[in-house]
Order: sequence, then C-alpha cells, then structure tokens
Amino acid sequence: MIRRLLVANRGEIARRVFATCRSMGIETVAVYSDADADSPHVGEADYAVHLPGSAPNATYLRGDLLIAAARKCGADAVHPGYGFLSENADFARAVIDAGLTWVGPSPKAIAMMGSKLEAKQLLADVGVPMLPTAVEPEQVDTFPVLVKASAGGGGRGMRVVRDREALAEAVAAARREAASAFGDGTVFCERYIERARHIEVQIMADSHGNVVPLGERECSIQRRHQKIVEETPSPAVDATLREKLCQAAIAAARAVSYVGAGTVEFLLAPSGEFFFLEMNTRLQVEHPVTECVIGVDIVRLQLHVAEGGTLPFNGSPPLRGHAIEVRLYAEDPAYAWMPSTGTLHRFDVPGAGHAFGPLTAPGLRLDSGVTDGSVIGVHYDPMLAKLIAWAPTRAEAARMLSNALARARIHGVTTNRDLLVRVLRHSAFLSGGTDTGFLDRHPEVFAPLLSSVDAVRLSCLAVALAGAARRGKSAALPGLPSGWRNVPSALQTVVYEGPTGTIEVGYRLDRSNDLAAWAVRRIDPEDIGLPGAALDPTGAPDHPPAAILSATGERVVLDVAGVRLQFAVHEVDGVSFVDSPEGSMTLTELPRYPLPVAEQPEGSLVAPLPGAVGRVLVVPGQRVAAGELLLTVEAMKLEHPVHAPTDGVISDLRVAAGSQVESGALLAVLTPS
Repeated sequence: MIRRLLVANRGEIARRVFATCRSMGIETVAVYSDADADSPHVGEADYAVHLPGSAPNATYLRGDLLIAAARKCGADAVHPGYGFLSENADFARAVIDAGLTWVGPSPKAIAMMGSKLEAKQLLADVGVPMLPTAVEPEQVDTFPVLVKASAGGGGRGMRVVRDREALAEAVAAARREAASAFGDGTVFCERYIERARHIEVQIMADSHGNVVPLGERECSIQRRHQKIVEETPSPAVDATLREKLCQAAIAAARAVSYVGAGTVEFLLAPSGEFFFLEMNTRLQVEHPVTECVIGVDIVRLQLHVAEGGTLPFNGSPPLRGHAIEVRLYAEDPAYAWMPSTGTLHRFDVPGAGHAFGPLTAPGLRLDSGVTDGSVIGVHYDPMLAKLIAWAPTRAEAARMLSNALARARIHGVTTNRDLLVRVLRHSAFLSGGTDTGFLDRHPEVFAPLLSSVDAVRLSCLAVALAGAARRGKSAALPGLPSGWRNVPSALQTVVYEGPTGTIEVGYRLDRSNDLAAWAVRRIDPEDIGLPGAALDPTGAPDHPPAAILSATGERVVLDVAGVRLQFAVHEVDGVSFVDSPEGSMTLTELPRYPLPVAEQPEGSLVAPLPGAVGRVLVVPGQRVAAGELLLTVEAMKLEHPVHAPTDGVISDLRVAAGSQVESGALLAVLTPS
C-alpha cells in the first residue's frame, strides 16, 4: 500500500493528484522551483522540497533531484503527472531502482511508445491502421505532409508542409525544437489529412491482464497542434466506430503489456477511416471529461493499479451525458498566440464550485494551477486552468461552459477566454462540425466578446465613473461629485490605453450626481493635451442615453435606454479591469501630463515577450531580406521567431544567444535599404 506519494510535477496536475490522495488517506509530497515557491500546490502538500533554480532542466527535469526529494521526505511512491519526466523511461526505471513505487506503466512500455517511429512499426504488426511515413525528407513524394518529432508531444516539433520548397527548413526547425524540448531531434514526415478529427481512446490496464477502454474523446480544436477544447463522447463517433477504435486501442496496449492509465490517439479522416497517431503513456490533461461521463476517478484507479489491485470493472462502463473541457491559457490568440506574463490579480469563475475530481451531478468543475496573486512567468507552459462542464446533452454542456467562461473575472494577463467562448457558441461547433482546421476556417472566433461600439463605450464610461467615485471618497468636500462646478463647463476627461488604442472618456455630473453628459472617442496619442483635443461638452449624438443608478470604486450600475447594466471594476496600480454581461476590458489610465520618454531608433526590433535569446543568425553590417529569420526568443516552451520586417542592413545588434530579455527590450536595429 502506498503511504506517502511524491508528485514529480507542479501546478494544476500536482493539485489534482493531491486531491485524490487526500480522499484515499495517502500523504503527499510536493517539489517546487524558485519560481513556484508561492504556488498553490506547494501549500496543499503535507511536505514540500525545494529544487533550486527556475528553469525546467535545473528543476522538474532533474530525475536525480526528484528521487532525492522522495527519499528525504520518506515517500514510497512517485506520480509523474503529465509533461516533464512523465514519459521518460529512464526516470521510471530510476524510481523503481530506488525501491519506490512508480505510478505508471513499465519503463519498457514507455520506451517502446516513447518513440513514435518505433511505436508505428510495432503496432502496424498487430493490425493498428497507420499513415504513410517517411523518415528522411527525400523520401517524401506526396504533399501535404506533417513533420513530427519522434519523441515527446504537446504539438512541439510539428510543422505542416505543403510543398517541397518549404520542407528542408520545416524539418530543420522541427529538429531544433524537438531537441530543445525533448533532448531528441529525431523527426519524421507523415501524410497530412485535411479536415481530419483528432480522436483518442482512454484505457486502463492492470497487472492481471485486464485492459478496459473508457470511451473516446474528441480533441480536434487545436492551436499549434495542441488541444484547447476536448469533449466526450465525440459527435462524429457512433457505436460501430467506437467499438473499432476501442479494439485498436486494446491491441496497442496489449502489444506492450501496458499497465496503468494511457491514451491511444487516432486521426479520423472524413472518409471514416482512422489511423494511429501515438500512445501517451501517462495521464492526459483532458482526463476530467472522461471522469465525468464514466463516473470514475482515473487518478484513484492509477494508484489502485500501482498497488497491484485489479480494475473494478470488466468492460467499458456506460457513458452518462456529455462533458466538454476547455484549456484556459495565458496567451493572446489575436497576436500569434503570444504567451502573456505578469501577476494574475484576480481569478474567479462563478458557478465552478467543484475542483479536482469527478462530479457527482451535472455541473462545472475547475482544475486550476493558479489563484489570485499568482505570477505567470516565462519558464513553464502558459496553461492557467481547465474548466469542465458536464450536462445531459452536448448543447447544454456547451451553453453552461460558455456562460461560465464569459462571466469569469481574469485580471492581469491576456488569455484565450474570449476565443473559447466564441468557439463554444459557434454554429459549426454546436452542429458537431469540428476538425483540426477549425480555427483556420473560422477567423471570426478571434474577435473579442466586447466587440460592439456601445459596449466598449459603456465599459470605458463605467471605469471613469468608478475612478471618480474613488477620488470622491478622499475629496476635501465629501459628498460633492468629482470635478463639480456650479455652472456648466467642459466635460471631465480621463485618457486610457485600451485594447483598441488610446481612448478619451469625458463626463459631467450635475448637482444631483447624475450623468449630465458623456462622450468617448479614440484619439491619437500625439493629440493628448493639445488645444482642440477636448471632447464636445454636449456629448456625441450617437451615444446611447445613460443614467447612473449607483457608482462606487468597485461597482457601477447604469440605466442605458431603459436597460439596467452592472459593471464590476477592479483597479490595480492605475490599471482597471471591467467586467459586465457585455464582456471584459482592461484600461490603463495615462498621466494627464506625461513625461517625455526616449524614442527607440527607427527600425528597432524588440523582444515580443520576456525570455531567453535562442539563436542569433545575423551580425552587425549584414544585409537581410524582408521575412528573413534574424533571431529567436525562447519562452514558455516555445521558440518565438523575429523576422526582418523589410529589406535592410543590421546596423546594431544588442543581444547574444542566451541573453535574458524583458518584453519590449531592444534586440537589434534594422536600417531599411
């Protein structure tokens, strides 16, 4: 029996495993890096061991440190979670050699499935359908193809190539990314199927020869070949196809004498054919949807099997309703999925009262690695949380999930929340018309939820009124409206930097603290403070009539043409986050008299986000062409390229490989030809 378990991971997955351990009476051990010292998973464990440093290769990827931590705390078992060393056969073997219980499949099974190339060859022999594969680029004779890393997963090292001219660079880039992420630069080319679906089968196997499939999941909506929406059952899978998929998954598991939780992934073509992609020899990020519809705790089953127990069922349990999960990432979908860093000032999802374990009744489940005040840095994956809805039908689950996301208050970092809501409410999604190219074909889902002109204006007005209320509380004459005058005068104005640029908000309150006039407009930054830039005190004629029902520094209630709207305003150091039924918005108040700042030289190339400079491919004086790759910045497990915006000459180079840079730091100067 397992007495004390170390989770060789961090964040959300560590918290998930700890939750099941608490329910089973198993003591827990956390490990944490410098960057994770204040992470929620550390405080929730019975014991915690510090791993000096922040970079993954100095902390969570150091198997020797993890095993030493287990010994130091008297742990007798190790759960790897997912990511990091979860599919590292050498680590699994080292855990077992140290006399600890490994919660996962055998090192041999991990090694056999860890190489996608070897796995394809092995499973083809037992009848699992395979796509045509080429190991060397010159063997490719049909396009498009997908370049894939043989080791690892998570979409890293993957590139779609549609012609031979682009193949060499795609293979080289995939090799670099795979070597950086997994320590193995082996890649291969696989036939790419247009409009395919990503379908996977969850399996559980024990050491007594039982292998049970727990239904399929659809994970077709992806960005950068990484899943962001997952659901079960798939709207494209009927009972006959489900049986075929499950039998193929069982064959794959039996081929490697699999024990524990695993997932066999397939590509489903529009023709109805399916092909093996890979087998993940670990717990999957999206396991909660299966837990909902099957009614089991998969982590509990993992621990039970690791203790030598037998599965409590012989065949697949029946499916109950429908579950959908979304991954909430700190990233900007509209800006090439750029990761976002900073302090998460507020993280609240109303209605999500359950976390880290199977739901007992239809509802919402939130598995999160963060809380209010968490710092989102550059060292780890940008996933903040997973939100799961379980309902009797797919339509009900999608509606419940989209509504909860839309009402969530997420302040401090940019996220993909609005995109997820628009996907869940899209007619193509609701009709089941999803595939791996969904986001490419539906660019309309990238629009922010707060997209109507009136909604933007009213949110800006609410922030301005909340600011006036805060200032009024500390005024010399309490009770008078902010900026009160005894005769009509110009509007009180405040200028914000918003998601669409610089915005000026004007308002005037009368003697009764009612809104006498208001106006909002976008302005050019250079116009701020110049004569003639003031708003018309009568207000713009196209603004809807609005009246203040109440206004505090945290909450503003307006009557807009007879409709009551509430705006929650959260201000942190001059940055205001406003949430309403219309959507969410972030506004940074600009100083009334801004100080002059040094301008960057013309042609400056700046860091898109904090991180480490990876490759530097140019030197001062080098002539480059528009679109040419100049250097890369590595952050959050991804390589971010910096390309030449135009033809020119590198007149200045400020960084070298390995340099740490902040967002906006000057990297190089390109003088146009």
